[in-house]
Amino acid sequence: MQDKTTLEDALAVMRDLRRRCDWDAAQTHESLRPYLIEESHEVDEALRAGDDRLLREELGDLLLQILFHSVIAEERGAFDLYAVAETLVTKMKGRHPHLYGDAAREPWERMKAKRRASIVDGLPTGLPALHRAYRLQERAAGVGFDWPDTTGPTDKVEEELNEVRTELAAGGSGERLTSELGDLLFACVNLCRKAGVHPALALEHSNAAFVRRFRSVEALARQRGIALGEASLATLDELWDEVKRDERARA
Repeated sequence: MQDKTTLEDALAVMRDLRRRCDWDAAQTHESLRPYLIEESHEVDEALRAGDDRLLREELGDLLLQILFHSVIAEERGAFDLYAVAETLVTKMKGRHPHLYGDAAREPWERMKAKRRASIVDGLPTGLPALHRAYRLQERAAGVGFDWPDTTGPTDKVEEELNEVRTELAAGGSGERLTSELGDLLFACVNLCRKAGVHPALALEHSNAAFVRRFRSVEALARQRGIALGEASLATLDELWDEVKRDERARA
C-alpha cells in the first residue's frame, strides 16, 4: 500500500519550487496577497456548494498559500512552518485552559480582552464591513458591553429605524442619512449576534431567496407576455406574491 502524502512532502515540494521554478522563486509576501484572498473565497464557494471534491481541491490551494508564505519567511530567517504549527498549538491550548490545564472555562473573547489595550487591536480594517461590525460587537461583549438578551437590540433597531424615518421625512440626504442608515445596519447586526445568527449568513440566505424568487417572477412574466421594464409595480407585486404562494405550497 502506498504511503499517504504528508505535510512534509508538501513542504518539500514548495521548497523545491522556490529553487527551480522562476515564477515561484519570484514571489514575495506582498505579491501573494491577492492569491491568498482569492483562494479563501474559493474555499468558501466550495463550502456553500457542499461539494467535497471541490472543497478538497480548494483547501489544497489554500494550504499552498500557507506553505508559500512559511517557506518565504523561512528563507528570510524569520520563522518556518514548524514555528507556525507551534504557535497554533500553543494558541489552541491557551483557548481551552479547562481541557489542557486546571483553569476554569472562560469565553474566548473575555480571555482575549484581558490582553488587548483596545477592542480594535488586531482586527483587520479590510474585513467586509458586515463581518467587522459583528466582530467589533463580539469584542465589546467580551468586556461586558452587551445586552443580556435580544430585547435591548430589538428596541435599538426600532429606535434607529425611527431616526431614519425622521431623516427621510425631513428630506435628508448625503452624510447625515448615510450615518443614520449605518446606525440602523449596525443595530441589525447586533440583533443578529444576540439571536445567535451571523449577519453575513443571514443576508446571504436572503440574497439567495431573492434571486430564486425574482427568477421565477421573470419566468412568469415571459410566459404571460409581460415586459418587466414596462409593467407597473402593482403587476410585479402580484407576480411576486404568486411566486411566494407557490413556494409555500411546495414546502
